[in-house]
Amino acid sequence: MREKFNVIIEQGEDGYLISDVVELSGCHTQAKTLDELIKRTKEAISLYLSVKKPESGRTKFLGLQQVEIEA
Repeated sequence: MREKFNVIIEQGEDGYLISDVVELSGCHTQAKTLDELIKRTKEAISLYLSVKKPESGRTKFLGLQQVEIEA
């Protein structure tokens, strides 16, 4: 069975790309290129699911919003 997961991708200060799987708490990885990041993210999801099943009642990801404030 194929499942879809939402992934947030950010770029760290060191230039590495970082992925965080929204539905799987603590499931993340990093790489230098987007292609390598996607490959590693899929591996991380597979490993995560082989050890720990996601909690029931998953939420539905609706979107991402960037908010700016005066700090």
